[in-house]
Amino acid sequence: MESGPAIFAGAVFSLFGAALLVWTGVRVRRREPVAQGVNQIASATLAGIAAVVALGLGGWVLTRL
Repeated sequence: MESGPAIFAGAVFSLFGAALLVWTGVRVRRREPVAQGVNQIASATLAGIAAVVALGLGGWVLTRL
C-alpha cells in the first residue's frame, strides 16, 4: 500500500529534474537568461544543481521500493 505514493513521488521528482535540466540547457544554448536580473552563470549553475538533486532524489526514492 505504501509503494503507490513512493512511485508517485519518485516519478514527480524525476520528471521535474529532467524538465528543469532540459529547460536550463536550452536557455543556456540560446544565450537567454535563466533567471531575470541574475548573473547568467550563477543562475544556470544553481538551476543545474537543483535539477541534478531532483533527479538523484527521484532515483533514490524509486530504488527504495
